[in-house]
Amino acid sequence: MLPILYGFLLGAALCLTFGTVFFALIQNSVDNGFRSGMKIVLGVITGDAIFVAAALFGTSFLPPINGFETIMALVGVVFLVAMGLVNIFKGTPRLAYPQTRFGNFIYYFTTGFFLNALNPVNFVSWVAIVAYIRGHLHYTVGQQYAFMIASLVGVFATESALAYYANRLKRFFTPRVVTVFNRVTGVVFLIGAINIAYTRLLEPASKLLHW
Repeated sequence: MLPILYGFLLGAALCLTFGTVFFALIQNSVDNGFRSGMKIVLGVITGDAIFVAAALFGTSFLPPINGFETIMALVGVVFLVAMGLVNIFKGTPRLAYPQTRFGNFIYYFTTGFFLNALNPVNFVSWVAIVAYIRGHLHYTVGQQYAFMIASLVGVFATESALAYYANRLKRFFTPRVVTVFNRVTGVVFLIGAINIAYTRLLEPASKLLHW
């Protein structure tokens, strides 16, 4: 039972790192209700599940693509910059609660998925976790699966709780408060883009060119 408990606690802790996914989840849950937040959660957990599968089974099933990591990092930077600028400059929001539609589901789902999947740090984190439980904790194959599945359950449960309680607190989020929050969220997105650009693009390029 300990691998399951530790995995669940790890998954919960990963959700409280105050990164781009955290702020996007809180913002959309406040703006558009619990259902929109849950659609983002489904996108995030899908991305994490893919990362976990790749970390457990290896990346041999992926086709070899030269510069794949660089391409992903570049797309992630562009995506985060775009979302950051939209949040900063879109002005005072109107708190609206749209009806559930397939188009809305795709929008929120892909937002959560891409915010998670286009950050290379997330994949590296899952790979590091798998390496740790294999190399240091010496978990059996069954324990590894139990640990990682429990981690995904922890991520899902924690992010669902964040979406639920953020929506319940929406009466405290006046248009002015939400405007400030949106701008803070936008700044977080831009910081995330700068971090990825430096660690995954500029730093490797500098080493390659011997700057």
